Amino acid sequence: MRSWSPYALLVVVAIALDQWIKQLVENGLAFQEKVDLLPFLALFRTYNTGIAFSMFSSFGDTGLVVIAALVVAFVLYLAVRTPAGHVLARIGFALIVGGALGNLIDRAVYGHVIDYVLFHTPVWSFAVFNLADAFISVGAALVVFDELIGWRRETKPQD
Repeated sequence: MRSWSPYALLVVVAIALDQWIKQLVENGLAFQEKVDLLPFLALFRTYNTGIAFSMFSSFGDTGLVVIAALVVAFVLYLAVRTPAGHVLARIGFALIVGGALGNLIDRAVYGHVIDYVLFHTPVWSFAVFNLADAFISVGAALVVFDELIGWRRETKPQD
């Protein structure tokens, strides 16, 4: 179990950082008022009542909490089955779990997820997201990258 402690710590740090920033946003950023930081980046506090891009909002709070809990359980199952040498995948799984639990806390406590990061141009904008979403995305990219590295590590059969 000792080999999992750095990953468990990463999960805890991801959740704590996500929740701390969301509290700062809730207490210091007006609701749905854009605050430009850069020409393509703004803070914009809004609430997501669904999952990614507000999908499945019709499932209600309880349904979305159940779905999120099942996803976390599945990711933990995959993480446990990942060999110790696949450090990038394990880091990725920890980031996914931390991000998912950060958003799950929001959904369970508030009935919605607090989003606040907006990438945009004058004619286009990306969906508003939060740090937990970024953890999930980076974590998924690390898992995929680790798989690609694994394919290259495999010995090729001799012709």
